[in-house]
Amino acid sequence: MKVLIIGGGACGASAAARLRRLDDKAEILILEKTNEISIANCGLPYYCSDIIDNEEKMHVSSVQKFKNLLNIDIKMGAEVTEINRQEKTVTVNGKEILSYDKLVLAPGAKPFKPDIEGINNHKIHTVRTLKDGNAIKELIKTANIKNAVVIGGGFIGIEMAENFALLNGVNTTLIELSSHILPPVDKETAAFAQNEIRNHNVNLILSDGVKEFKQDEIVLNSGRKIPYDIAVLAIGVKPETSLAHACGLEIGKTGGIKVNANMLTSDKDIYAGGDSVEVEDFVSCEKVLIPLAGPANRQGRIIADNIAGLNSVYKKTLGSAVVKVFDLTIANAGNSEESLIKRGIAYWKTFTFGFSHANYYPGATRTMYKLLFSPDGDILGIQAAGYEGVEKRVDVIASAMRSKLKVWDLIDLELCYAPPYSSAKDPVNILGMHADNILKGLVKPAYFEDIKDALLVDVRSKEEFYNETIDGAVHIFTPELRTRYTELPKDKKVILFCNTGFQSYVASRILLQQGFNNVYSLTAGIELYKVLMKNKEFSKEIKQPV
Repeated sequence: MKVLIIGGGACGASAAARLRRLDDKAEILILEKTNEISIANCGLPYYCSDIIDNEEKMHVSSVQKFKNLLNIDIKMGAEVTEINRQEKTVTVNGKEILSYDKLVLAPGAKPFKPDIEGINNHKIHTVRTLKDGNAIKELIKTANIKNAVVIGGGFIGIEMAENFALLNGVNTTLIELSSHILPPVDKETAAFAQNEIRNHNVNLILSDGVKEFKQDEIVLNSGRKIPYDIAVLAIGVKPETSLAHACGLEIGKTGGIKVNANMLTSDKDIYAGGDSVEVEDFVSCEKVLIPLAGPANRQGRIIADNIAGLNSVYKKTLGSAVVKVFDLTIANAGNSEESLIKRGIAYWKTFTFGFSHANYYPGATRTMYKLLFSPDGDILGIQAAGYEGVEKRVDVIASAMRSKLKVWDLIDLELCYAPPYSSAKDPVNILGMHADNILKGLVKPAYFEDIKDALLVDVRSKEEFYNETIDGAVHIFTPELRTRYTELPKDKKVILFCNTGFQSYVASRILLQQGFNNVYSLTAGIELYKVLMKNKEFSKEIKQPV
């Protein structure tokens, strides 16, 4: 059996390696149009700033290793220019014709470059290949860079902005067209990242886009002008489907190659995977594009299984992701609230703060969690922002989602505990308890968008109240509610709040059992309120690079 694989990235390389382990006699050839094979693309931002200080560390594998260990041939600089499905051949570099029994399309994606005047300036770069990374490193080294601009606030954009900011003497600006960075998460979670970015002196510009690239400055839609010596476009990628389209394979509505659960295209002898294909979203079951390394690797393995005669299927995509934002970690899995609203999916939500480990053990830090769940208890999404153990808890909940556990099942997860690592009630357990209480009607959650038209009651101690509170709030300490509840109206929405939401939950239980039906507990309390207000105040400032 002769198998040709177009593309030597995560999906293509994984398909080749898995297939060799399953079939030692198969003839396997990878056709890679660049001169790079198995590059750690996700490490490129850190390579640009020399945090990863050696190019060899960026090579996950090599042509020699594929040949010597796996007996897999690789042709570098081999661009497939045509696929003849009837003859089952491909044309390489416009002249060489190769036949196949099975063909794997894993061409990946290409950076999106909008049609903006001046975009072909030599100072404007994308970050997709090792060649891109080396070009950026060379410009930094030789051009005395003072002003760096990153366009796009997704994962790569955030990482590039951080790594530019870590270079001595480089003033960094991050521009995002949307109202908040990190599209996979919601505005509350993004606020943590935005505060962190600004705290590290990155000039963050939201709700504005690029109108024109001039020689030494970038003109924004708002009219602002930003000086730059180097700019990085990080505004997303487009699936590479030109070959698939040209040979008549079916393309999905998302623009990605259409495949079934076995990663088979509309041709029974052609498989496709990685960033070039559309997949099914785990929560909504809609077709989506998820250009992430984890799914690409799994899809390559699944393709190899099916070529070798094993029935292997891809079980939808959760979109689990994590990003480092200076000292902060942001992680998520499943759908965001914005996505659920857009898709018309009914949901509940709750916010909590959980300690990274037992708070009496030194060094504990707080993590904010946002859990989205259905009225039936299905887990729809998780987001978190913190400093330690963030992705660990998101991974646990992502695993629970994959196993189709309900929110109340999170309560029963028996997770590792010792004071340096967690608490007897892990934050994951606490999230389950919060959601379960909401669904059972034991607490009515309130959110920050609800504050405006409600009576706010600070239920913390008098000392805490006088130290800081929310404007317009009255004060009744929780233990006093049992005798002072008559001071509160029953015909108006009352929102109780404390530091992080637990005491206000206790207070709401007191009032609900006194016959109050319009009493709510502010999820995540004043701690989340302060983060959101800090982000709001930051957003009012207009800073120009020097």
